[in-house]
Order: sequence, then structure tokens, then C-alpha cells
Amino acid sequence: MRAYDLIDKKKKGEYLDREEIDFLIHGFVNGDVADYQMAAWAMAVCFQGMSMEEIGDLTLSMAESGEMMDLSAIESCKVDKHSTGGVGDKTTLVIGPVVASLGVKVAKMSGRGLGHTGGTLDKLESIPGFRTALSDRAFIDIVNSVGICVAGQTKRLVPADQKLYALRDVTATVDSIPLIASSIMSKKLASGSDAILLDVKTGSGAFMKTREEAEELAGVMVEIGKRAGKRMAALVTDMDVPLGMTIGNALEVREAIDTLKGQGPEDFTGVCLELAANMLSLAGKGNAEQCMELAKEAITSGKALETFARMVKTQGGDETVISDPFVLPAARYTLEVKAPAAGYVEHMDAQGCGIAAMLLGAGREKKEDAVQPDAGIVLHKKTGDSVEIGDTLAVLHTSCEERLRAANDRLLACYRIGPVCPPVSSHIFSYIS
Repeated sequence: MRAYDLIDKKKKGEYLDREEIDFLIHGFVNGDVADYQMAAWAMAVCFQGMSMEEIGDLTLSMAESGEMMDLSAIESCKVDKHSTGGVGDKTTLVIGPVVASLGVKVAKMSGRGLGHTGGTLDKLESIPGFRTALSDRAFIDIVNSVGICVAGQTKRLVPADQKLYALRDVTATVDSIPLIASSIMSKKLASGSDAILLDVKTGSGAFMKTREEAEELAGVMVEIGKRAGKRMAALVTDMDVPLGMTIGNALEVREAIDTLKGQGPEDFTGVCLELAANMLSLAGKGNAEQCMELAKEAITSGKALETFARMVKTQGGDETVISDPFVLPAARYTLEVKAPAAGYVEHMDAQGCGIAAMLLGAGREKKEDAVQPDAGIVLHKKTGDSVEIGDTLAVLHTSCEERLRAANDRLLACYRIGPVCPPVSSHIFSYIS
């Protein structure tokens, strides 16, 4: 068997079986298949696609390229959640504690952000002392004792995806549903949970720009998980507008804590409750309506906030962050972004808002870049809000004063203000199971 022949087969749109896919993936990981050969194969996949059988085989081959987490020592059902990412998406910080407070184990392996905002680990590490680098034993012990643990993925987990994603990122082969789905689901399968909820974002701030693309990706990923014996569901949710009122790591932690106290923004709270209810339903806690009531009660009773505090303390963080938000890093400089016209916010470029946050230091342009935990944006006006000339649209936060001007200009360009109040749309577009 030769990589050349398998590249040629896929170039012609022919089917590859599991043995052939294993040859490519395992050869790529151990160095027998060269980067340029794997890049050629990935480009062939972009043009020719893959069958559902091939996507499933590719996902399993990638998952099995490294360590597979054994979570059998964790009592009861383990539920995981994956979001395809977006601007202001800090849902894990809320829904994880909500679900865990109701007796469902959340064993969450998360990553860092690459691009306009930080990832879940970056957000949590803005809490002084919070540790995300844990041994497998410590990870399992924390899940058993607290109900939830959020830790970083080890390099032993899915090395094939780590190598392949880095290659796709520089060869214009990222935007392929078979490659996106196998990348996401290989990590989920290797992480070992029994049930997985997917939050697939769509809109200007998401990778999948249209609802149709997002639903196709969600359907493929749900099918991959079902074939691997997992309980699966997916929600397609709106990312045409930043989620919540904050963008940036410490600012998002503060908003998540407010939400666990029942004081969060309406859009963010609603999405969190929907996601939590669906995770609870996958774990067998009841139907959608029953689980929604359970999720609401976990917040109103304070159980979810208490679980978050226990997770922070157990993972080495300063738990006084719950009562004193000033424990979190605070920016030295702020700047109010003013409305240049009167009317309504007719549209926001969510991705542009994220880029403005990155210019302030909240994200990474390269993997090795450091994230400023205090940097970010607090939004005051969003799509549908009325504005007068000079109203504050947002407040920029950074510890590098020279970053403010470029971020101000970038954020202003994200707002379209006009005479028409846009219709209110749902934040949840569809459910796939």
C-alpha cells in the first residue's frame, strides 16, 4: 500500500476503506507519510468529499492514534459538551456546574483559543491559581468528588488531529465538513464520555456562516457519535451577534458568575439553559421540559454556583472570586466607544467584534502568543437596541494603551446603525438527534 495510490483514489472520488485510512493516519503520525502527501490527500477530500462510512472510519482512526481516556472509574453517566466556538461563548462555565449540581458527571477536556478570543482554559486560568494541567488520576478524582472538572487535553490525546489540523490551517483545507467533523469528534470519542451534546454555531461570528452548513455539520457529527455507541444530540445556535455582553477572558468569567447567580444577560442565560437541559436529557434526567425546570432550579437555588465554587477551589483557584469579582485581573486602561449616529443597531459583525477583542490582547494570532486575561470588551448596545449620537456602544479594556485606537476603529466598523429596528430572532435554530 502506498500513500500515492490512496491520494490518487480520493482525487478520483473513490472510496477508501478502514485499512487504507488507518495506513494514512498512522503513517502520518509516525512519519512514514509526508506532510506534503497528507496535504494533497486533504485537498482531495475538500474537492471530492467522503462517504459517511469513510468519515466514521477516519474519526475512529484519529481517535485511536493516541491515548483513549478510560473514565470507567467515574461513577454514573458522563456527559460532555462541545461548541464549535464563537464570540463571547463562555457557556461551559455555566452549563457544566448546572449539570454537575444535578448529579450528572461532567468530565470536560477543553482547549485554548486560537484566533479572536481565548478558549475555555484561557478563561478559567484568569482566575488566580486555577490549574488546568492535571494528571489523569487527579482529573477523575475531581470529577468524582465535585461532579465536574475542566482540564487541558494532553499531547497523548489524538496526536493525529494535532498534526493534521496544523497542516490544514496552512494549506487552505480547513473548510471541509468531513475534516471538521472528524477533527471535533475524534477528540470527543477519545475523551471517553458516554453522551455528547454539540453546540454548532452559525452566523457572522461562527465558522459555519449559514444555517444549512451548520445543520449539515451537526448531522454528520451526531451520526459519527451514534455509530461509536454514544448518546448524541446537537443544537444549532445563533452567532450572528456576540453571546452575552462580554468578550474577553476575565470579563467572561465575571459574566458567567453573574449568570450562575441568576443575573446574567437574557440571551446568554437562555442559551445556557437550553444546552444544560439537553445535557440532562441525554443523561436520562427526563424530557426536555422537565430538564429545563431542573436547570432553572439549579440556578435559582444556588446549587450551580456552589458547584462552580467547589470546582474552582479543588482546581487550585481563588474561590473568593464568587463574592469578589475584583479578584479577577482588571485592565489598566478603558475606552468608551461612542455611537456616531442615531437610530437602531440594525446589524453587528460578530467576528469583527472578536477581532477587536484580539487587538486588545484577548486572543491569539499565533499558537505561541500570550493572552492578556484582563483584555476585552463590555458591550452596551447590541442588534435591535436604539441609540442616540454619543451613546456608549461598548467599553474597551486593555493593559496596553497603544492597542485602544485600532480596536476602537475596528469595533465601530462592526456596528451598522440605521432607521429600522430589526426583528428579534431565536437564539436556538434547530435540534438534531
